[in-house]
Amino acid sequence: MKKLMLVIAIICLVVLPGLFANGNSDNVSDQSEESPVLVLLIDNATSLDGIKAVAAAFESKTGVATEIELRPGSAEGENLLKTRLATGEMSDLVYFNSGSLLTALNPERNFVDLTNESYMDKISSSYKQTVTVNGKIFGIPASSSAAGGILYNKKAYRELGLEVPMTWDEFMDNCQVVKDAGKTAVIGSYKDDWTAQLFLLSDFYYVQQQVPDFAERFTKNEAKYATTPAALEAFYKYKEVQERDFMNSDYLATTYDEALGMLAEGDGVHYPMLTFAFAALTNNYPDQVEDIGFFAQPDNAPGLNGTTVWLPNSIYIYKDGENVDLAKQWADFYVSPEGLAIYSATNKADGPFVVKGVELPADTPSGVLDLMKYFENDQTAPALEFITPVKAPNSPQICVEVGSGISEPLDAAEKYDRDTEKQAKQLNLPGW
Repeated sequence: MKKLMLVIAIICLVVLPGLFANGNSDNVSDQSEESPVLVLLIDNATSLDGIKAVAAAFESKTGVATEIELRPGSAEGENLLKTRLATGEMSDLVYFNSGSLLTALNPERNFVDLTNESYMDKISSSYKQTVTVNGKIFGIPASSSAAGGILYNKKAYRELGLEVPMTWDEFMDNCQVVKDAGKTAVIGSYKDDWTAQLFLLSDFYYVQQQVPDFAERFTKNEAKYATTPAALEAFYKYKEVQERDFMNSDYLATTYDEALGMLAEGDGVHYPMLTFAFAALTNNYPDQVEDIGFFAQPDNAPGLNGTTVWLPNSIYIYKDGENVDLAKQWADFYVSPEGLAIYSATNKADGPFVVKGVELPADTPSGVLDLMKYFENDQTAPALEFITPVKAPNSPQICVEVGSGISEPLDAAEKYDRDTEKQAKQLNLPGW
């Protein structure tokens, strides 16, 4: 045994120095000095082209690559985030909602405070309030803003001699003209039930204008959709559209993608939708996208006309990650004019960026530019979900029911209120 050990020792003394002399020591050094890779966790429904383009540019500048890790969306994805944060197995960068849902991830415990970063002075206050908790700012905007309203076929409007309506009654009159011309007046795509919510969600501009403290009181269980006339009005809009037979006959079987095709081809003239649809229209209907315009969902409230805005989702930096300093550099580059120019060249903007000094590119669809006048005239309000954590989990199904005539407006509003109660109690909100 002693002789065997002596032989092994001699071999090690002779062979190992030769290995290192032949350059293997350089290989070991190279491996230890490899640049770290930043990991971005993002839901599987988000368009990645713009983010990937910015990440590639950052890599070319710094040598630091970005790996995209996909997660499910909706409640399943949110639960996954909470689990990974709780177990300390989170990625360097996290893509998630702005607004009230952020608090569910305990940002003070889990994310880096970005309040004093130099670029924060250039980011709009309307956005910053959606990622602020206890006076600290935790996120950067991941994209441009978007708005909810009516996408319409401008070519059909010209042919039928119609003008953009300023009130709900004028909108209904336009729909009647479209129906009489043999076209679908309002495209319904309830097969994808989330699309059924747009009449309700887009109407919040008018609720906020008429009842400024509605969101605060709604959160405290002091205001209800069913007992607030300005909020209840949206459910009656569904009823009128359904009773006047303005939707396509197969609206329960029509998908979002099919609805965009109907709008682009002019078979349908109005589509209640968010302006993020212009990205899909640009990709799938490049020859028709300039035929599509946007106007705010109208209301009969005297003197009011404006649009409800969806502020961008955000990217957060995991506080306990191994690459926090590099992640902060990544975030700085992402919201720089250079970074956002790269983003918008690849992923068309759905609305104005929330970073000052960043303009929409010249090839932005004209329908998105239609949205600019509402921002310029201060005729916007954030969607309710950005200013309250209370939202009915079954909102899509409730809107399908009222939109298809299964439920009466008041019944649907009461069901919406009951559904929010379940969520509010789960969140242990005061007053519930």
